[in-house]
Amino acid sequence: MAAEQDVFIREVDEAVRADQLDSAAKRYGIPAAIILVLGLAGFGGYLFWKENREGTLETQSEELIGALDAMGRGDNAGAEKQLATLASDADNGVRIAAKMTQAGLAAGAGRSDDAVKIYDAIKADDSAPQAYRDLATIRAIAINFDSMEPKAVIDQLRPLAVADNAWFGSAGELVGAAYLKMGDRKQAGKMFGDIAKDENVPQTLRSRARQMAGLLGVDAVEDVDKAMERLRSEGRVAEAPNMAAEADAPPAAGAEGQ
Repeated sequence: MAAEQDVFIREVDEAVRADQLDSAAKRYGIPAAIILVLGLAGFGGYLFWKENREGTLETQSEELIGALDAMGRGDNAGAEKQLATLASDADNGVRIAAKMTQAGLAAGAGRSDDAVKIYDAIKADDSAPQAYRDLATIRAIAINFDSMEPKAVIDQLRPLAVADNAWFGSAGELVGAAYLKMGDRKQAGKMFGDIAKDENVPQTLRSRARQMAGLLGVDAVEDVDKAMERLRSEGRVAEAPNMAAEADAPPAAGAEGQ
């Protein structure tokens, strides 16, 4: 299919070139036609650059997946070697993803200082996607949480610990823990309760938050009807039988008088 599309695109391109060159030559003369050819050549160069760049991104993405596969096999040394190359030479999106993975490996290996250093570099990188910079902020604070003042944790994560933020659950959990560290059980309970009730937060995180909210005396149980609807949509419970309809149904043949 891809080869057929390439042939079709080339044929259309050649037809357009021939038609435009002929029209320009008739309307404006040969010099204008030459200018048009040069313009088309430049556009063709751009298309070649774009296709080559997309091919490079595809290759780099495959290399990143290869590094993740190596991690899955327990070959962290091999993964780190691949990630080091991508973190220095790859295009921006792949480069930042490689750095995030490097930091995760360092943290998992107990090299907390190395991990925080990488996260801090991502946070300070204006060219990095904001979602990565926010996640790097959360990860660095999670590593340094025990040595940080609770107020510093809250101040840094407050903009992310809001319901419409993609990292609300992760940031909010740390903010709730910081409130607990300060002795502010009311604010901690409210934060954990808000996380537990947010359907956009991952279920495992919501479950943890619900337990914490309960311990702090905050009711974080979902509306029963909404909870059942969600569980049914996820296929985790079957549809409940219609008991009222069954009660109104006539008895089965032979059942009367029993």
